[in-house]
Amino acid sequence: MAYVSPLETRIARKTTKAIVDFNLIEDGDRIMVGLSGGKDSWALMQTLDQLRRRAPITFSLVAVTVDSGYKDFRHDRIASTCKERGWELHIEHTSIGDVIDDVLDSNATPCSLCARLRRGVLYRLADQMGATKIALGHHMDDFIETLLLSLFFGGALRAMPARLVSDNGEHVVIRPLAYVSEDDARLYAKACGLPIIGCCCPACGDLSLQRQRVKRLIFDLDREHPGVKQSMLKALSNVKTRHLLDRRLNPSGELRDSVALRHEDEDASPDLIQISS
Repeated sequence: MAYVSPLETRIARKTTKAIVDFNLIEDGDRIMVGLSGGKDSWALMQTLDQLRRRAPITFSLVAVTVDSGYKDFRHDRIASTCKERGWELHIEHTSIGDVIDDVLDSNATPCSLCARLRRGVLYRLADQMGATKIALGHHMDDFIETLLLSLFFGGALRAMPARLVSDNGEHVVIRPLAYVSEDDARLYAKACGLPIIGCCCPACGDLSLQRQRVKRLIFDLDREHPGVKQSMLKALSNVKTRHLLDRRLNPSGELRDSVALRHEDEDASPDLIQISS
C-alpha cells in the first residue's frame, strides 16, 4: 500500500527511523496516544495509524483526550473525527483549568503545571486501559526549543528524550515525531483534513512566553542559516561530555589521587604534567 504523497512518505520514514533508533514500539504494544486536537497530536495519530497498517509487528492504538474543563473546548469534533476514521477514543473530562486558576498567581505561566497534571491523568488512564506505551506529539522543533529554554532560563543542558521511563518504572512515554519538523506536522494535519482544535487555555498563543520567544529566535536563525535546526537536533545525539563543566563527569577519585601522587613523585609543576585521554 503506497503512501498518498511525498509529505506522508517523508513523515512515515522519519517516524519509522525514530521508532527504530530508540526502540519506541514493540510487538504487542497497546499505544495510548495523547490526542489534544492540536496539529501535532493529529499528525501523530494519523502517522501511527498508517504505520500500524504496514508494520511487520502488531500493535494497537487508542486515543485519549484530556479535557481540562475550559469553556468551548470542542471535544465533540475530536470524537466525531475519530469515529469517522475508525479510531478508538476515550475522552477524560477534568477540572485541571480550575485547579490551575486556584493554585497559580495571575501573572504566572500555567503551561508547566498543566503539563504535569495532564501527564498524571495519562498515567492513570494508561493503567486502566492496559496501555504499554504513552505516545506524545512532540516534534523536532519541540526538542530544540526545550534545549534552548533549559540553557537560557533553566541553567541545565538538557532537552527531552524520545523514550522516557517514569520514575517508578511503571510507564513508558514515547515521542515518535522526534525527527519530524513542526512545519511538516502542520502541513500533514491540514492535508489529511483533520480539524485543529484549540485547548481554549487563555495562555495559548501568548507571544510573551519564553517558549514563543525561543521559537522566534530559532525561526530567525534558520532563515539566515538554513539547516541550523537540523544541526541542533544532531547535537542532541552528539554530546561531548569531556568538553562540559559538570564536575560529575570528571575522572574518578582514584584517578585524581594517582595523578596527585605522580605530581609529588616527579616534583614537577602540574602545568607540565599532561594526562593522556
